[in-house]
Amino acid sequence: MNGSLHSSPNVMDIKLKRGPAGLGFNIVGGVDQQYVVNDSGIYVSKIKEDGAAALDGRLQEGDKILAINGMQLEDQTHRAVVDLFRTSGEDVELRVLKKLSRHMNGPLSPRPDHDSSVSSLGFLAVLAGAAALVTFIYMRHLRKNF
Repeated sequence: MNGSLHSSPNVMDIKLKRGPAGLGFNIVGGVDQQYVVNDSGIYVSKIKEDGAAALDGRLQEGDKILAINGMQLEDQTHRAVVDLFRTSGEDVELRVLKKLSRHMNGPLSPRPDHDSSVSSLGFLAVLAGAAALVTFIYMRHLRKNF
């Protein structure tokens, strides 16, 4: 592998052993099918359950594949990269640029975003119940006075 290619903490070399179902992931991108605006790179679009990539655990959807077995993927068509994967052998070394977290300045909580909306719905349900109870008591009080 060429060490000068994107040396940063976000670059990782991943070795995978091809399984019965291949390497276990799908790709998108290429010079002919840009997935990211102004970027003809190759990206992981799906990790297949129980495939080699899923079992390894390091490759994630959204990661950019920079090289396969030392062959850089810059300026390659999608088809050429697919062919390169198909002929890469049983042991495949990927150089990957890990996707950046979407919440760079967001909360540090490991809790998924949908938990906060569930909590909000619970709060609204309690608030609606309290309003109904207050209305019921008020209406009952009015009936006694007439």
